[in-house]
Amino acid sequence: MALPHCPKCNSEFVYQDQSLLICPECAHEWNPSEPDDEAFVVKDANGTQLNEGDKITMIKDLKIKASSQVLKVGTKAVIRRITEGKDHQLDCKVDGAGEMMITAKFVKRA
Repeated sequence: MALPHCPKCNSEFVYQDQSLLICPECAHEWNPSEPDDEAFVVKDANGTQLNEGDKITMIKDLKIKASSQVLKVGTKAVIRRITEGKDHQLDCKVDGAGEMMITAKFVKRA
C-alpha cells in the first residue's frame, strides 16, 4: 500500500501508526480520513474562495510596479497559480498586460 507524501514537507518517508500517518523528517502527524484544516485558502474582496483557473476582474485601479502602465477597474485576468505570499497570492495572466502577481484583496471572481 502506497502512503501519501507529507503535506508539510512533501517527504516520501511517511509511516503509519494506528490511524495516524507520521513524517519522520518534520514530525508532522495527521489523520488521512479527516479534512485538512490548515489548507491554504485565498479569498477575493467579497470573501469568495479563489481557485486556479478562475476568471477574475480588478475592483480597483492598480499601478504596475516599475512601469507607467495601470490596470483599470474591470480588467479581466485568469488565475494560473495560487501561492502563499505575503504581498501577492495570485499568479495571473492579465488581458493586455501579460503575466503578473496580484494581491487577492484587489480582485473579485467574475
